[in-house]
Amino acid sequence: MWAPGVRRAVLTVHIAASVGWMGAIVAYVALNVPALTSPHPASVRAAHLMMEPVALYAVTPLAIVSLLTGVALALGTVWGLFRHYWVVISLVITVFATTILLLHLPTVSALADRAADPRSDVAGLTGDMFHAVAGLAVLMIPLVLNIYKPRGLTRYGWRAQQRQSTSVRRVGPPSPDDIDQSR
Repeated sequence: MWAPGVRRAVLTVHIAASVGWMGAIVAYVALNVPALTSPHPASVRAAHLMMEPVALYAVTPLAIVSLLTGVALALGTVWGLFRHYWVVISLVITVFATTILLLHLPTVSALADRAADPRSDVAGLTGDMFHAVAGLAVLMIPLVLNIYKPRGLTRYGWRAQQRQSTSVRRVGPPSPDDIDQSR
C-alpha cells in the first residue's frame, strides 16, 4: 500500500483527469450544436475543425490519464483491482470508453479534413453528437460507483479476504491448541 501522501497525489490527478475528461466531452457536445444546427456553412466548418483538437488534445489524454491513474489507485490501495465489483465495473467501463474513443478518432479526423476542404458540401457534415452524449452517459456509471462504492466482493476478493483474516489470526499469540500440538 502507498503512503498517504502518494495516494492523495494520485487520487488528485485521477479526479482531475476524470472530471476533465467529462468536461472535455461537454465541450465536444457544445461544438456539435452549431455543427448540427447552424445555417451558416462557415460555422459548421469551424465547429468540425475544432472538434478534432478537442478530441485529440483534451478528451484522449484525459481519458488515458484517468484510466492509468484509476488502475494505479486500485493496485495501490486496499480496494484492489479485482476485489470489489464496483472497481471491476468501473475498470471495464473506462477501458471500453477509452477503446471506443481511440477507435473513433479517425472518424473525427476525417470529418475535420472534410470540413477543411472548401470544395466540400457542409450539408453532409452531420456532427458527432451521438458518440459524445453516449460517452458522457457511460462515464456517469463509474462516477456514481466511485462515489457510492456499493458493497459486494468478487470471488477473488472474498478469497483474498478469507486468506487475510486467516493469516491475521495466525499472527497473534499461540492458542492452547497450538501449544498442545507442539508437544
